Amino acid sequence: MKKIATIALALGLTGSTAFAGGYTAPVVEPEPVVVQQSSSSNPAIVVPILLLVAVAVAASNN
Repeated sequence: MKKIATIALALGLTGSTAFAGGYTAPVVEPEPVVVQQSSSSNPAIVVPILLLVAVAVAASNN
């Protein structure tokens, strides 16, 4: 009877350690997406330059 109890105890202990922790799915973080603008000119700079050119043309016609 002691042999059966010892074998049952050994199998019970080894069987429970096989499932310790369970399964956790790996976490995959997405890569950041970089958006590139195709416009090479900045409207904050283009408008004053056009105004300066218009003033220069108006001044040269006098």
